[in-house]
Amino acid sequence: MTTQGERTPTPGEGQEGQAGQRTGGGADIGAAGTGRRRGRRLTARRAAGWIVMVGVVAAGGWIITRPTPGDYIPGLGPSRNDTAKTPPVVGAPPPRTDPEGLNVDNFFPAQRPVEAAGYRARRNGVRQGDNCAEVLQDRAQDPLKDTGCQAYLAVSFTGQDRPVISSVTMLRFPDQASAAKAADALRAKPGAVAFILADATTAPALPAGAAKQGGDPRVEAVGHYVTVTSSRTADGRPAGATAGGPGAPAAQNPTPAGSAPTEQMLDEATRALSYAAGSPFVWM
Repeated sequence: MTTQGERTPTPGEGQEGQAGQRTGGGADIGAAGTGRRRGRRLTARRAAGWIVMVGVVAAGGWIITRPTPGDYIPGLGPSRNDTAKTPPVVGAPPPRTDPEGLNVDNFFPAQRPVEAAGYRARRNGVRQGDNCAEVLQDRAQDPLKDTGCQAYLAVSFTGQDRPVISSVTMLRFPDQASAAKAADALRAKPGAVAFILADATTAPALPAGAAKQGGDPRVEAVGHYVTVTSSRTADGRPAGATAGGPGAPAAQNPTPAGSAPTEQMLDEATRALSYAAGSPFVWM
């Protein structure tokens, strides 16, 4: 029996429902406060998630819009015209199952210039394989014999703003000790590693007594890899050599009059490309 004005309890309503009535809005306010606190915690997590998402999107946008000459859209790949000019590659690439394979496209994409220490250069011809004797100028004198050399990659580069051509050879060994031994052997015989030209051919050996301006090849042991880098004028001659003299290869990119590279320019190119070639192997 109920009196007029009283509410009939609904099924399932017990002491908690009555307590809620007796305390008026207190219980409701507490519940609402709890809801607000939960809302704040969720909002903080969502805010953190949005910050991470915005950062990822911003980084991706920077990569995509980074200008690279010859791309369809800056940063998204080469144009059709540049694709048709892909530099020649001589030799078989390493198998895809080899995690440490010296694949030129992994290190130096064909249409993306190398930038290091303020020097820009574009990749030309490539030679690669697992017979390291192929990188030698004279195979009869093999400083790599018994060093355990497993594979090689030889790449030619042309300076973008300087009339310089460079040759970079990378050699892989089973361990650091073998790489260090090979590096010492190559330093003892400057010129033992052939110079690779823009068309992937090797430059003829320099005549005896030829000028060595620009320094000897730079040989570096990095982890269980060795890099050998050297630079010459744009026609493949060392600075100071006479054009058309004995052993001089045909000009690949004629040097403009009055812009013959100095010894310092050749040294800068060699240092920059030596760094670019060795940097992927620092932690290997």
